[in-house]
Amino acid sequence: MVTLDVRPQLIDALSVLRDRVAAVRLPLPLPNAPRARQTRAELLAQLDDYLVPRLRDPDAPLLAVIGGSTGAGKSTLVNSLVGRRVSEAGVLRPTTRTPVLVCHPDDHHWFAGMRVLPQLTRVWRPLEREEAAEGEPGEPGETPAGERDLRVETASTVPRGLALLDAPDIDSLVVRGRELAAELICAADVWVMVTTASRYADAVPWHLLRTAKEYKATLVTVLDRVPHQVLADVSRQYEALLVRAGLGDVPRFTIPELPESTAGGSGLLPDTAVAALRGWLAHHVQDPAARQQAVGRTAGGVIDSLKARMPELAGAVAAQYAAAVRLTDTVQAAYAEQRERVRRDLKRGAVLAGDARTRWRGYPRDSTAAELLDSLAESLTALLQCAVAAADEHARDGWRREPAARALADENGADGPRPDRESAERIGMAVRRWRRVLEELAEEEVRRVDRPAGATPDAEAAAALLAAALLGGRRTRGAGDRLAELLGAKGALRLRDKGGALVETSIDRVLHEERDRRLTPLRALAIGPEPQAGLIAALSLLQKER
Repeated sequence: MVTLDVRPQLIDALSVLRDRVAAVRLPLPLPNAPRARQTRAELLAQLDDYLVPRLRDPDAPLLAVIGGSTGAGKSTLVNSLVGRRVSEAGVLRPTTRTPVLVCHPDDHHWFAGMRVLPQLTRVWRPLEREEAAEGEPGEPGETPAGERDLRVETASTVPRGLALLDAPDIDSLVVRGRELAAELICAADVWVMVTTASRYADAVPWHLLRTAKEYKATLVTVLDRVPHQVLADVSRQYEALLVRAGLGDVPRFTIPELPESTAGGSGLLPDTAVAALRGWLAHHVQDPAARQQAVGRTAGGVIDSLKARMPELAGAVAAQYAAAVRLTDTVQAAYAEQRERVRRDLKRGAVLAGDARTRWRGYPRDSTAAELLDSLAESLTALLQCAVAAADEHARDGWRREPAARALADENGADGPRPDRESAERIGMAVRRWRRVLEELAEEEVRRVDRPAGATPDAEAAAALLAAALLGGRRTRGAGDRLAELLGAKGALRLRDKGGALVETSIDRVLHEERDRRLTPLRALAIGPEPQAGLIAALSLLQKER
């Protein structure tokens, strides 16, 4: 017999694992991301809604969730098991708007609070009020009083220690309905899967049946609304499908098509039609060994399934981090390449072009020091703007090959890094700042020159010659000689060393700031290696306690 392990150490290990799963973020649209997000949601639902509450309160009532496809007759089945109408059944599809939980009055306290399904708001809404609400406008399947409500009903006909939950359709046209149905099933001690003679081979219910097998959940199937003339054939074919799927030992109940099953019926099947299922449920509630077997099997199956599901989730997290690293490296490599190109361009005097070259050739006869400085600053600005644009283009080419980059597209649909509207202005401001500091260095050095009064060198001329020497490469070799004539050899050398370091740091600052701005959306996603390590560590701790 399967026993339920309720040691505090195991519960603590599961709580740690739950927190690690909740911390997982999968923002990048990688191929495995949708499945991983679904795995994360299922894990949280099973841990929050079922496993941890069940281990903390092993004596809580058994929860049997009635799930199935649209029109399978779930609500009619629940009403018939209870003996009165507690859940609306009718022609509107999907019919079950608000999930309904029915328990014995003595068990009401177990479900009125947030012990299980803590994300759902408990409501009390008599059936007559819900029927009236059906005439109100709204999307089919939308909960009138709220999208996350759970209506809790009590009925003395339900055995103590048992609760029945009528879930929304697992194939609902409304996404919220499908998600809620899956969440409710994850909270079940017993999965009661309802299908019909016309839909027993559909893909959606079979997906849930295979999931139940994978999790080793306690499972019951109900083949509902089977016409009398084909009852034997359909039952035999359905049984063959179950055997082929490895589910031949699953308890199976067949309910024939009856007048009460139709839209014009009373909503309650004859007692004889549901007696076998009611008896099975009552036995698993009242017999301690059967109850322990049902609960222990489901809880143990969920825990055992973590061995495969947690590494899968950790792998998806690792893939997110690897993609983020690739995207980051692409941008960093593009900017590093342009940084080297700027250095080469400075050495060969690429800044000394156009107006800057004309000003240099005319200095000091036809151009002032201020004009030379202006033209050199403008040329340096253009060089840096071209470098940033080239880096962005290179990075975009790399990002286009990464599916993950789609998550970082801007409001204009841009598929990679690109300069924003203020990029040119930021670069221009950085160059102007470089010029001011360069002029301050020149003024400081001029003040150190020991010359007679009236023979003090012109600080602006020193700054212009320094800028030409630093930015013009071989084309401005004469600028260094003129600077030495103004300040002396030692002063000129000292100023060139300081100015050279200033050029290096200023260029690096511009390119690094622009690079970091391109990476800001990616870094804002906070994709790191820690969640993967946390998942593996939490699983290891659980396996140790298990």
